[in-house]
Amino acid sequence: MSFSYSLKQIALFLDAELKGDDTTEINGIATLELANSSQLTFLSNSKYAKHLESCQAAAVILEAEQAQSYKGNCLIVSDAYLSYAKISAWFDKTPKVEKTIHATAVIDSTATICDAVSIGPNVVVEADVCIGSGSIIKANTVIGARSVVGNDCSIAANVSIYHDVQMGCRVTVHSGAVIGADGFGFAPNGSQGWQKISQIGGVVIGDDVEVGACTTIDRGAINDTRIGNSVILDNHVQIAHNAVIGDNTAMAAYAGVAGSTIVGKNCVLAAGAHVVGHASLCDNVQVMAHSLVFKDIKQPNSYSNAVMPLMTTADWSKNSVRMGQLNLIAQRLKKLEQKD
Repeated sequence: MSFSYSLKQIALFLDAELKGDDTTEINGIATLELANSSQLTFLSNSKYAKHLESCQAAAVILEAEQAQSYKGNCLIVSDAYLSYAKISAWFDKTPKVEKTIHATAVIDSTATICDAVSIGPNVVVEADVCIGSGSIIKANTVIGARSVVGNDCSIAANVSIYHDVQMGCRVTVHSGAVIGADGFGFAPNGSQGWQKISQIGGVVIGDDVEVGACTTIDRGAINDTRIGNSVILDNHVQIAHNAVIGDNTAMAAYAGVAGSTIVGKNCVLAAGAHVVGHASLCDNVQVMAHSLVFKDIKQPNSYSNAVMPLMTTADWSKNSVRMGQLNLIAQRLKKLEQKD
């Protein structure tokens, strides 16, 4: 698959100031270090600015400060990383699928399949399912009874969507994800071990959500588990029963929230961050990697703890430095005590 766009076309799309030859043809995107004379690249992290002088790219997406000293073709924008993200779609090599229903798909007679839908080999669509217009369901995926897949969704191969899951429009679900499995609900039953609590809620997912590979979103025990609009979930994320994840929140790999957790809008849970059950995070909270939230957070900020009590990231940074000085401080204190 080949691509070719003029630098002028790209500049117009990005609303960028173009410096250089606008007829230059671009056929791909690469990093600053590896881009060749027909490829586009970008600089968004100052760590890589050292590669700019030797860059061989046809053009570079730059912010105004870096563009002043760059002599080659460049597109000057206010946010280089965002502009790269937007133009990346022009060079996406994901194969296009035919909007057909494969002969091996098993579709219940009560299911509603809207127009321009693609359903791959061995897909199972159970009773009273509705699949919206333009959606793609790839091989071996199962969609449980009464579930709804909105318009223009993309469900990858080998996804399991249980019953009574409601999914908005333009939702992407990657392979191995499980949506709507039972939450971890059991009551102690003395010598009998555990009594399972039937999970009678569902899962409601908003519009423009991305669910990573092998991520699990459990159904609610009573109330629905709810995922807001424009939420992005990385691979191997765990959302437990009854949890509520607010609009525009991002959770990186191995992050997880326990049952009945509420995460506000515009939050970020970094890799391996966890929130205990029934805790609540207000809007605009960042939880740094491998931190554990064990109480409500009521003020927007960046929080870390690792092995220390939860605190703002600024305080954590100072205290983490002090941790590294403890041995030296202890030795100095011992010498002082010996003098006495």
